Amino acid sequence: MSDYVVSEKFENKIFEESDIKYKEFEGCTFSNCDFRTCTFQNETFVECTFTNCNFQNTKINYVSLREVMFIKCNFTSVNFAMTDQIIYHFNFQECILDYAQFYKLKLKKINFNNCSMVAVDFMETDLTEAVFNNCDLRRAVFIKTIANKADFTTSYNYAMDPEINKLKKAQFSSDGLKGLLEKYDLIIKL
Repeated sequence: MSDYVVSEKFENKIFEESDIKYKEFEGCTFSNCDFRTCTFQNETFVECTFTNCNFQNTKINYVSLREVMFIKCNFTSVNFAMTDQIIYHFNFQECILDYAQFYKLKLKKINFNNCSMVAVDFMETDLTEAVFNNCDLRRAVFIKTIANKADFTTSYNYAMDPEINKLKKAQFSSDGLKGLLEKYDLIIKL
C-alpha cells in the first residue's frame, strides 16, 4: 500500500500498524474494520467515513482528522487528546465513546448523535456550539469546559457545574436542570 491512499474501500479488515503507519487516506471508506492493534501516529484522514469499526483501547497520537465521520464505531477508552489541532473536523453518530478522553481539545461545532459517552473526559475542552443529540453523558467530566452555545437539550444523565464551566447560551431541557444543580444536593421535582 502506498503512502497516499485515495478513494479506497476497506471492508472486514483487521488492520496492523504497518497498514496505516505514516499514511494519508483521502475519500476512503472503512466498514467493519478492526484497528485495536494499531497505534495511530502521524496519519491523516481526509473526507473518510468509518462504519462499524472497532478502535477500543487504540492509541491515537498526532492524527489529522479532516471532515471525518464515524458511524457505529467503538472508541471505548480511546484518548483523543493528541489529535492534530491544525485543520480538523470530525463527528460521531451512534458510537460508543465510554471512557474516551478529549482533554483540552478544541471541538467547536462537533456533533455527537445518539452516542454512549459514559465517563468521557471533557476537562478544559472547547465545545462551543457542539451538539449532543440524544447522548448518555453519565459521569462525563466537565471541568473548566467551554460549552457556550452547545446544545444538550436531548441528552441525559449529565452533571456539570455552571460555576466552573462556561455555559453562556448553552441549551438544556427542563429535565436536564437537575444535572446543572447536582452539586447543591437539591431534590428537583418536575
